[in-house]
Amino acid sequence: MAIRQMLRRSLSSESRSAEVPKGHFAVYVGENEKKRFVIPVSYLNHSSFQELLFQAEEEFGFHHPTGGLTIPCSQDLFIDFVYELSRR
Repeated sequence: MAIRQMLRRSLSSESRSAEVPKGHFAVYVGENEKKRFVIPVSYLNHSSFQELLFQAEEEFGFHHPTGGLTIPCSQDLFIDFVYELSRR
């Protein structure tokens, strides 16, 4: 399944279920309006994703307004970023 379809599916199922499948975790992405994405835990091993988490820590500390991990970038940029990670 294409990563873009998977991410869109995670957005569309957000209202149906707050559950996250085993081996995945939820993040909130967006500059103003936050959208929830469910992504594989394996992405945590990528140095570029770790850098993104470091930036989130610098911006939000450990207080995330949505109650979950918040990534400080545009949703389009995040989708492109995750797509590139999926190709590695």
